[in-house]
Amino acid sequence: MTPERHERHSLSVMTRLALLGGRTASGLSRRLGRGRGAQVGGKLAYRLWPRTLEDLAKGRTTVLVSATNGKSTTATLAAAAISSLGPTAFNATGANMEEGLVVALDADRSAPYAVLETDEAYLDVVVRATRPRVITLMNLSRDFLERGVRAKRLAALWRETLATVDWPCTVVADADDALVAWAVRGYRDVVWVGGEDAFVDDAMICRDCFVRLDRSEPPHWRCPSCGVGRINPHWRWDGDAALGPQGRVEIASALPGHAASVNALFAIASAVAIGVGAERAAAEIASVENVDGRYAPHRYGEHEIRVLLAKNPASWAESIQTLVSAKRADPERSIVLMMDARGHGGGQDTAMLWDAPFERMAGIPVTTTGSRGDELALRLAVAGVDVTREASGALMNAIEAQPSGPVDVVANWPAFNALLAVIGRGS
Repeated sequence: MTPERHERHSLSVMTRLALLGGRTASGLSRRLGRGRGAQVGGKLAYRLWPRTLEDLAKGRTTVLVSATNGKSTTATLAAAAISSLGPTAFNATGANMEEGLVVALDADRSAPYAVLETDEAYLDVVVRATRPRVITLMNLSRDFLERGVRAKRLAALWRETLATVDWPCTVVADADDALVAWAVRGYRDVVWVGGEDAFVDDAMICRDCFVRLDRSEPPHWRCPSCGVGRINPHWRWDGDAALGPQGRVEIASALPGHAASVNALFAIASAVAIGVGAERAAAEIASVENVDGRYAPHRYGEHEIRVLLAKNPASWAESIQTLVSAKRADPERSIVLMMDARGHGGGQDTAMLWDAPFERMAGIPVTTTGSRGDELALRLAVAGVDVTREASGALMNAIEAQPSGPVDVVANWPAFNALLAVIGRGS
């Protein structure tokens, strides 16, 4: 596919007035010390004129990326690849609902391309407003404070949304996730990707027949009743390379772990669907070393800290896989797991820890901390992990207690944000 031609689009008077009001609110918020003001500005602009997002998206070639896990990383990698075609607007802060997308597009009005990480529950709203050229749908699973019911509702929402798309639009979808495959089934233009999902507990039942899927040969799955099963993907990993429609493409990703490799696969498939050459996309993806504070090492005293985010059983499963692999490669690496309950982001729900496969870390020394560190330590002890509980006063105490050298830290949202606030200042 060749890159599309773009014509400059003039914003309507109502959109300009709404954006002016939003910027005023943002400035006031900053002066009052209430934060950066981006969210309140975008929210006000959207409230003043509900078609603001639609107007800002006109004339652009847009890619939407949605999933329960991995959408921030995949969108970052896809934006890097697509920017090789021209300026690309991108919601790099991860604000992925209407107000955040308004801010991202307003910040770069002239960019002919846009990559928008989109909250999975808002896909229908954003699809209608932006009329994307590519929709990348990666995975659906339980999130914090729910037991998997929401994932099924979201699959139905995605299916209903795709049924309304009546313009040229390619869907890049996870062939290994039975929920995503059900949502996408019947759509006219699909590029399938081998997602190699580490957590499949919420996609065990055929959504048509309500019988248990046959998963005797993962990643393959098949319904024994209706016969519907996994479609062979157009993109998959083949050793250390991505294997796509045009052949093998080496991706020397700078991001660690299996999950990041899968994210890179979705990113290259999305970029190629827009018109980026596979080799060029791979080179741009390989240049990304940091995603909103994650992955890239942070120096703190005598420690080199690598931070991963885990917010639900699926992301814990991926993080566990990364930790185990890293520990095998470098036995001197220390591991700290943090779980806090300040603000929002899943810290109140420790029951979901029992859905994550901590048994894979049995025998590995781990330190836990945070206001929910006791519950985390209990889960690890039951799993046979060699766990040390650090007092929850200051999150950095657990890191400072480790031997000098590399430390892998996995944190939930509240702990993750608190940690980055400290290591961002350095020491």
